[in-house]
Amino acid sequence: MVRLAALVLASLLGGAAVAQAPAPDPAPFGLDQREAISASRAVIGSTPRDYAFVDSQGRARRLAEFRGQPVLLNFVYTGCFKVCPTSARALRQAVVGMRERFGTRQFQIVSIGFDQPTDSPMAMRDFAARQRIDDANWSFLTPRAEDVSALAADFGFQFVRTPMGYDHTLQVSILDAEGRIHEQVYGDAFGPDSLGEPLRRMLTGATIVEVQSVGDFIDRFRILCSVYDPLTGEYRTDWGMYLEIAGGLTFILCMIAFALSEWRANRRRRALDPARAALS
Repeated sequence: MVRLAALVLASLLGGAAVAQAPAPDPAPFGLDQREAISASRAVIGSTPRDYAFVDSQGRARRLAEFRGQPVLLNFVYTGCFKVCPTSARALRQAVVGMRERFGTRQFQIVSIGFDQPTDSPMAMRDFAARQRIDDANWSFLTPRAEDVSALAADFGFQFVRTPMGYDHTLQVSILDAEGRIHEQVYGDAFGPDSLGEPLRRMLTGATIVEVQSVGDFIDRFRILCSVYDPLTGEYRTDWGMYLEIAGGLTFILCMIAFALSEWRANRRRRALDPARAALS
């Protein structure tokens, strides 16, 4: 699994970079890195089937329940003592930053335990507690053992058992509100831009019909006026966008005022015309 961490270089985030990467060194066991990335990217644009789960609180859940909002989804196994915890903590830090900028109601996170039956609901709950993950919109799910292979294939996730545990693809799948896989992000360290930019594009592209409250409108407005700053590694407010919006609203209000003024002037002229005709 440690070897596979090398696979998640930033250059793998683009499809062209995968094709140009040198062939991986031979290994006595583990995943073929090129094949793993190829399988992962091949499912982009597809919609995984609806699977049954039990969450860390013992409740029955279905994958389809998470539609309606973007979802960040990853696979973990609770017996991992290095890569999975590191990846989970990095994802938690990125989520905290995105919650601060995008709001708490705009997206969900799902972690699935693929090592069955070891990754039970209780084991998933303990894993979340060890990583200090306490997010109301973050679900830790246990699939049925017979579904694991098909579930992993639907998400382009590959794993093999090794003497050291599991060698597996390190990825976060970004699903859109319809449940389609929009993008795959690789690594055990996530910057706000790698997850935040695909998420922001989906959120800003959502229609006004999806805004159901004042809070949603405020969140959507903040998302629209946010920009990633590579110098600080954080999102900041794009004041230029605010000025453009204010200028546009001012122009619209001026046009409305002008139209009202012309309408009133025309009414006055029409009212005076009969009076002038009676005096002539």
